[in-house]
Amino acid sequence: MSSLFDPIMLGHATLANRIAMAPLTRNRSPGAIPNDLNVTYYEQRASAGLIITEGTPITQQGQGYAQVPGLYLPEAVEGWKRVTSAVHSAGGKIAVQLWHVGRISHTSLQPGGAAPVAPSAIRAKSKTYIINDDGTGAFADTSEPRALDISEIPGILEDYRRAARAAVDAGFDAVEIHAANGYLIDQFLRADTNHRTDAYGGSIENRIRFAIEVVEAIVNEIGADRTGIRISPVTPANDASDPDPQPLFNALVEKLASYDLAFIHVIEGATGGPRDNLPFDWAGLKAAYRAKGGKAVWMVNNGYDRELAIEAVESGRADMVSFGKLFISNPDLVQRLKENAPLNEADRNTFYGGGAEGYTNYPTLALSA
Repeated sequence: MSSLFDPIMLGHATLANRIAMAPLTRNRSPGAIPNDLNVTYYEQRASAGLIITEGTPITQQGQGYAQVPGLYLPEAVEGWKRVTSAVHSAGGKIAVQLWHVGRISHTSLQPGGAAPVAPSAIRAKSKTYIINDDGTGAFADTSEPRALDISEIPGILEDYRRAARAAVDAGFDAVEIHAANGYLIDQFLRADTNHRTDAYGGSIENRIRFAIEVVEAIVNEIGADRTGIRISPVTPANDASDPDPQPLFNALVEKLASYDLAFIHVIEGATGGPRDNLPFDWAGLKAAYRAKGGKAVWMVNNGYDRELAIEAVESGRADMVSFGKLFISNPDLVQRLKENAPLNEADRNTFYGGGAEGYTNYPTLALSA
């Protein structure tokens, strides 16, 4: 029987434990370049078996929020090198989340003030984060997107390939393809956001095509043992919905089984909200993947506490568990969970933008003892 605190192999890497730090958007990298704050933040949390970084746009077109770090500028790659070096020096492992937001963007964030792109020209009932002319940050409605022409898709696949290579050059141990939470890949997957009539729309086989092509492009570039993917079958995040998610996501993971990925990261329920917002057979999803020979580490997320995480791993329901907000306020979360120690309460004022003080200064057990 495995324990939450046991080591595990994830692709080519040996992780110290089965606790992952989930991706958490922080909006603290002006110019899309990681800085000293990013270095300190990730270094402090290096005791996680695996850190998965905040969403990191593969291009400016893929950016949907102000001041998030990217992977498309040479200066950003150099900034990430400092982060990965610090995490590795502290004994940790770190993956970068490769992100294209699709329609969840604003014209002020796009190259030349252009419209965001999407599978179909359907505006999301959602918000994004921008910087006003006076330098203050604010949430704003997403802009009207335009539908991608089929001739543009190979270029986006190339953007993913190039970003994966940049990630390896920056020293990351792995990449996580962001196919969750209503962003571009998820928009292709779901019938309510994908009204295309070409090879990328209509049937489930067609709607999963883009996701599989992204996986293939990245696996061919850096190897399956450095590649993972994140999905969120029933989340309503960013106006995401599908009338019948079970067969859709079962088909997706069945197809993924042939790629021998390092991990599959599953958000169970509504991202950051209820775990039971819609009926879904989570065990059936995993079983569908394993039945096709899939061997990736099965990582679960959303609303896990110590007891539920321990049960998930010991029962074999999951191989790893990722924690999000708890890692913001508890840099030493692994130690606290292991010792069943009290947890610092998160201060939402430090989550985004200007609340940087709480970003690095939550007390650790050693400091608070």
